[in-house]
Amino acid sequence: MLLSLAWIFLSGLALGGLMQKLGLPGLLGMLLTGILLAQLGAIDPSLLGISASLREIALVIILLRAGLNLSAQDLKRAGRPAVLLCFLPAVCEIVGILLLAPPLLGCTRLEAAILGATLAAVSPAVIVPRMLRLMEEGWGSARAVPQMLMAGASVDDVFVIVLFTAFTGLAQGDGFSALQLARIPTSILLGVAVGLVCGLALNQLFRRVHLRDSAKVLILLSVSFLLVSAEDAFTGWLGFSGLLAVMAMGAALQARYGLVAGRLSGKFGKLWVAAEVLLFVLVGAAVDPAYLLQAGPAMLAVIAGALAVRMAGVMLCVAGTRLTKREQMFCAIAYCPKATVQAAIGPLPLAMGLACGPMVLTGAVLAILLTAPLGALVIDHSYAKLLRQDRQATPQ
Repeated sequence: MLLSLAWIFLSGLALGGLMQKLGLPGLLGMLLTGILLAQLGAIDPSLLGISASLREIALVIILLRAGLNLSAQDLKRAGRPAVLLCFLPAVCEIVGILLLAPPLLGCTRLEAAILGATLAAVSPAVIVPRMLRLMEEGWGSARAVPQMLMAGASVDDVFVIVLFTAFTGLAQGDGFSALQLARIPTSILLGVAVGLVCGLALNQLFRRVHLRDSAKVLILLSVSFLLVSAEDAFTGWLGFSGLLAVMAMGAALQARYGLVAGRLSGKFGKLWVAAEVLLFVLVGAAVDPAYLLQAGPAMLAVIAGALAVRMAGVMLCVAGTRLTKREQMFCAIAYCPKATVQAAIGPLPLAMGLACGPMVLTGAVLAILLTAPLGALVIDHSYAKLLRQDRQATPQ
């Protein structure tokens, strides 16, 4: 395993750095590293066995950092669009796939719904780090554009995963219950509530007990792991989003103890250097190039058409707001990348023995390879043209 980790970090950093030199996003190099190492058999099977857990750890790190930088005032300033972004773009994308997939791919409506729920989730791992950088440099901060996208990306995943569970249950013959949809609001509300309570409790601990910042980081990580693990204990209509709780915990700490939150955010920023490599290399390792050969122009057309509908949904969310046309266009562009959720749930229909399994996995693989690097590239090269820098960069 140690040899595999060495290959992952050294190759991931090298290819990521090369891509940046070429003006491309570093995560493209990391994805390619994962694909190459997996095809060469250079990743230990024991490491691949815990790949999902390692990717979850990396997500926890970036969402903690997001929460520690998230201001309640900023979200309040964002208002209605922040709420609509949590579900409306995903619904639009699923509807787009429901319309496009049956005639183009020859699948049933239910199979198209499963494909839609797989592809509709946006990737916090791609979006959040970029929004944090924009916040630090003051881009779009007057109207809380980065904060709005960052918060929406986290809730969007909860909404889509619940729909995916409902649709696959229908395909397996388990039937559909309206109580399954109750998991969406309960997951969000309970996740936020528990996260806020944990954040307030940690605020009291950090104020009363002198601890080094490194110890505080360990405590935050440990509590986050407990929250994410607790998610499995909630069944039936009562849901709980551990990742949303992690972000809410960081936000509560930022609101009550901003000085410490700022310092801890810097610590998590350093951890993200390693976590980002691990995350995207392992996402790449989950990609099977053989499935790309099955994709063909039909799957490309479905993904492209669904993304266009999704962007229209984002424009609906921000219509009639104080955002300028350029800021609205940036929101539509930035809310497209996919990676982590697709890598996690894309193989599940195939593992369940569903007839649509190969089609869904092919779509997930293609969506990752197309939208993650392309979305990151467009965000990195468009923000300076579409957003206004409202203040100077925050010193690091």
